[in-house]
This record gives sequence, C-alpha cells and structure tokens, in this order.
Amino acid sequence: MDLNGKRAVVLGLGISGMEAANLLKDKGAAVTVRDNASDAKVTQRAEVLRQRGIEVELGADVQETTRFDFAVLSPGINPAAPIVRGLQQAGLPMFGELELAYRFCECAIVAITGTNGKTTTTELVEAVLTAGGKRTSACGNIGTAFSTAVRDSGNLDVLALEVSSFQLEHIVDFRPRISVHLNLTPDHLDRYKSMEEYEIAKWQIFRNQTADDYAIVNANLHLPEIAAKKITICAAGLPADYQFIDGWLSAHGEQVFQLSRTNLIGQHNAENMLAALAVADLYELPRETTIAALCAYKALPHRCENVGVIDGVTYLNDSKATNIDALEKALLSMSSPAVLIAGGKDKGLDFSGMRPLLRQKVKAVVLIGQMTEKLFEAWNSAVPCVKADSLADAVALARKLAKSGDTVLFSPGCSSYDMFKSFEDRGDQFRALVQAQAKAN
Repeated sequence: MDLNGKRAVVLGLGISGMEAANLLKDKGAAVTVRDNASDAKVTQRAEVLRQRGIEVELGADVQETTRFDFAVLSPGINPAAPIVRGLQQAGLPMFGELELAYRFCECAIVAITGTNGKTTTTELVEAVLTAGGKRTSACGNIGTAFSTAVRDSGNLDVLALEVSSFQLEHIVDFRPRISVHLNLTPDHLDRYKSMEEYEIAKWQIFRNQTADDYAIVNANLHLPEIAAKKITICAAGLPADYQFIDGWLSAHGEQVFQLSRTNLIGQHNAENMLAALAVADLYELPRETTIAALCAYKALPHRCENVGVIDGVTYLNDSKATNIDALEKALLSMSSPAVLIAGGKDKGLDFSGMRPLLRQKVKAVVLIGQMTEKLFEAWNSAVPCVKADSLADAVALARKLAKSGDTVLFSPGCSSYDMFKSFEDRGDQFRALVQAQAKAN
C-alpha cells in the first residue's frame, strides 16, 4: 500500500487511533486525527502526535472539511457518530485500523473473536505457539495495537490477534490464516440495533478466508456458509472435533489432558483451551509441549482472580465480565454459595432470564451503578438484592452477607463506564478495597 503523498484522516484518538496515525505517518502519508473528546488523556496523546508533525483536531475544533483521500475509523468510534457522517456523505473511502495494519503485515495471522474469552484465548494461543518454537506475539484488542505489532511482523512467524466486532466492521481485505470464533451471546446492543446486526459484524472474520484457510468455531454457532476448512470445539456436550467431557480435553476422540491440571476453572475456559489446542495441532506442534504450555498458563487479572480471603470468605475479582454470558459463566464455575456484586452501565441487555441460575448459585446480590434499579426489578423476586451507593459500600455489604466458606463474586455483567475508567480500573479498585479490609482485619 503506497501512502506517499496521500492525505489520511484518523477518527478517534484511543490507542488504536494513535498507533494508526503513527503508522500512516511513518509510511509517508499526511495525517490528520479527529476526536470529539478533549479530556486530559486525549489532549496528552494529541501533543505527542503534533510533535511528530501530525495534525490533531479535538472537541469543538474538529473541522468539517473532507479534503482527504481516505479515512481510518478507530474501533471505539460509532460509525453513526457525527464525526463520521460528514465524511461518509462525501463518499470518502473508509476502513478500520484492523484493515490498515493488515496491509503492512508480513506474517501469518491467527485471529480470535467471540463475545467472551477472546483475551484469554489469544494469550493461550501465543503461549502454545511460543512453546512450540514459533516466533509469535499477541496483539490487537488485547492491548498492543495491531498497527504497532505489524512493524516487527517481518521477524515473526505468526501474530495472535484479538479482534472485536467493532474492529471487524470496516475490513476490506483482512484475511487470517486461522480464524477462531469462540461464542456469540447478547452484547453491545447499545451500539447494534439487533443481535442479527451484531452477528453480521462477527461473521466478518470469515469474509475473505479461502479453502486454504482454517476456521476454528464453537459447535453451537449457527454459521453462515464459509469457505475455510471448519474445525469445531465444544464443552457443552455437542459433537465436535475438540471436546471437553468429564473433566478431560479431547482431540478427535482421544483424551489429551485434564482441566484440573491447569490454573483455570470452568467450562468456558475449557473451550478457550480447546481452541488453543486446535491451533497448536494445525501448526503440528509437539503435543507434550502444548500441554505443558497450557498447564503453565495463569489467567490475567480481572478474570475470576482470587484477591483475598477474609474470615474464611474468598473474594473473586471478575471485573472483565461486562455482559450476561460472562456473568453466567462465572456463576457456573462457583462451587460454594456466592454473594454476587453486579451492576454497571446499561447496554440494553435483558437480565431477567438469569433468575433460575441465581436461585441455584447465589445467596444474595449487592447492586451498583446505572443498572441498579433494573437489576433489582429483574432479580429481587429470585434472590435477595440490596442496593449500594458505591463499590466500597458494596464490598462492605457483601462482607456482612457472606459467611465462612462462601465466595464474594464481583462479576458485574455490565460495562464499567458509568462509574469507572475501564473494567481494569473497576477491578483494581475492588482488589484494593478487599486487600485493605484484609489488612485491617
């Protein structure tokens, strides 16, 4: 892709937008970045880019001009936003940061998507590939922008790339050698008009694959027609190439190893490991090396992370649970009575269907955030619910409700942006509150 002399506009100054702007600049384009926000973090990033000769327009200073050759849309920017609409109406070619970076990628790609489990699976794939002697790195929605990772892609064999539905919305030629689709459950319905629209965005991962490529997919997904060779995984009892049965991960009917040997719990993590095992097998990596890498892997923070024990009560930080499916999976992994702390930003999801699972796994619920009233109305008839004014209040209430042998599970089921900067910020605050109480005990 020859960018010399091209005029590009990048919409959005998050991490992906910033790194896309840097990549465009390094490849010879004249770059302008636009973002409707003008907070301290965005302003700081803007100054860094301006020092590189990149024009930045923020907040009220965003111009209406369409004097560009193409636009790059950051995943956090809604395509329906006013900052996008004028450029679309002018007929400006527009694609996403994922597509831009792909055009400069010099190695194979394993792309991982799904509603939940993407980050864990991306890290598992990186772990097995590295253990098997492949030069690899994890990037994308996991933290390191794809636009950053491609700079070193000529020295790699494969990139493990986490991709979201937002990133897949504006691809053109993006084609992974191996695609992984873990699951699909309701989420982001504050951005998508329907589940069908959300599904269409996710299906984009298969769009450009051919019969020479592979698609590792959950057996319970109702896929459109795809050209790639399909390999199925399942931990829910459906027939599949890779299965989780009676505590064993199996490949093509052969038991491989027990989940109890690993540092992860729950059926959902078994499926994440099955996906990584399938990737390793496609690369013909030594089975024992793969097993050792999977067993050594430790979960990232904010994913049912044990942050302390107080008076015999275990406190788990599952702040990464930002939708119903993630919350359900956390509850299903509970083996002791749970006091649940839940709530957050309203994403248009219906939580009423969770009542049977709550009756089975939860003794009480402490509610926080924007969804407090809706969750109270949906759940209080199934399990006692109390309302908290803050996260600190919620932890204090949960401690009073829990007894020795119980678990306090912080699994919000909602996004964090009503009260916190991110799910990481939310989880960090929960961990700090628990550890402070443990120290004072």
